[in-house]
Amino acid sequence: MLKLGVPSKGRLQKDTISWFEKRGLLLKRTGSEREYTGSISGVSGIELVLLSAGEIPKELAKGRIHLGVTGTDLIYEKLPLHQTQIHIVEEMGFGFADLIIAVPNVWIDVNSLHDLDAVAAQFRHEHGFRLRIATKYHNLVRKGLRNFGVADYQLVDSQGATEGTVANLTAEAIADITSSGATLKANHLKMLSDGILLKSQASVFASKNADWSGLDSQKNDLCKKMGWKDLIL
Repeated sequence: MLKLGVPSKGRLQKDTISWFEKRGLLLKRTGSEREYTGSISGVSGIELVLLSAGEIPKELAKGRIHLGVTGTDLIYEKLPLHQTQIHIVEEMGFGFADLIIAVPNVWIDVNSLHDLDAVAAQFRHEHGFRLRIATKYHNLVRKGLRNFGVADYQLVDSQGATEGTVANLTAEAIADITSSGATLKANHLKMLSDGILLKSQASVFASKNADWSGLDSQKNDLCKKMGWKDLIL
C-alpha cells in the first residue's frame, strides 16, 4: 500500500482534505477524534495515515510513509539533510506563514539584521552575555542569521508562547512563525525589514527513503488524478 500522511487535526487537516477533494480524492477519518485511522477513495491502493504536522517530516525521512502533507518550515527545521531525504511534489497554496526575526518596538534604531548585529555586539560588551533570541526553530534561525553575518547571539528554546519571552525578560528578541503579525503587535514587537528567514506553506512531499517497489500502479493512478508528472526524483 502507498501511505499518505496528513495532519491529524486543526485547520491544516481541514484545508488538506478540501484540497484533495477538489482533485477527486476523498480523505475521511474512519475512527473517533482520538483514533488516527482513515480511508481514501478516488484512487485504489492508498492508505491514509493521520499524524501531527510535526511528525510527518520524521516519518518521511524514515520512509515509513511515502507521501506527506506538512509545512516547509517543519521540513527544513527537522530535516537538515532534506535534499537527500524528501522531494517536494507540489505547493498547496494554503498554510502560509513566515519565519521572522522581531525585536521590541522601543528599539527605534534597530530596523534590520545589520542593526541587530551591531546591537548584539554592544549588548554583550555591556551585559557580559550574548543577546538572547527565543525560538522553536534553532536550525533555521542559525542558518538564516549566518547568511546575514549575525553571530554574537544565543538561542533560547521556547516551548510556549514565544512572543511573550521578551516581556518575561527571558529573551531580548524572538524568531517565530507569523501569518498576520497581529500577535507581534499585541506584544509590542516589530519585524525587522529584512527579517524574513523563511516563507512557508503547506506542501505535498514524497519520501526518497520509502520502499516504492511494487507501487507503480498506485503512483501512476495518483499522478494522473492529481496532474503530477512524477512523485520522486
